[in-house]
Amino acid sequence: MAIVNGYATLNEVKAAARIGTADTMDDSLLEMATETASRIIDGYCERRFFTAGTEVRFYTPESSYICNVDDIAGTAITIETSSGIDGIYDETWTTADYQAEPLNRTASGLAFPVTRFRAINDYLFPTDYQKETAVKVTAVFGFATAVPTQIRQATVLLALRNFSRLQSPLGVAGFGDMGAVRVSRVDPDVMAILMPFRKQSPGVA
Repeated sequence: MAIVNGYATLNEVKAAARIGTADTMDDSLLEMATETASRIIDGYCERRFFTAGTEVRFYTPESSYICNVDDIAGTAITIETSSGIDGIYDETWTTADYQAEPLNRTASGLAFPVTRFRAINDYLFPTDYQKETAVKVTAVFGFATAVPTQIRQATVLLALRNFSRLQSPLGVAGFGDMGAVRVSRVDPDVMAILMPFRKQSPGVA
């Protein structure tokens, strides 16, 4: 199988495992372990670190002034709103009509994506008590246009863990002086790497 939207390459994982590129015996298992690791990271961080080109997504604004959105990695953004909240998006905003937030999208040395829009000029976000979708956003969604180095590193570590786990299907990695040595549920190194990337509540990042 090929790795789909993986955060590390097969060769990166093999290099970490000290497996030569000419040794292809376990390639399929390593690819599966890498893709699985990538999806585990998505779930843990509650965001994805790959992009899929320009997409269209719909949102319900929090208020007339604030609309929270999924991570936006690209800079080409189109916002349209439905003034009648009827599925007809008849208002197209200019860049002067909204403020992309967080304003200073860096923390702990990391660059973060756009996660929120604030109305600042000619338009307000349409709202009603039924909380219907009234905002249409066209953009490149995802954390970043390139996978951060830290995410690649965490993927390699987790992929190797997944691969090694195949040798201990019952959760026992071996036996020592104190008896069975069990595989721990959480890799503290991986969690430490991923912690800054975990999605925060709107308005925090």
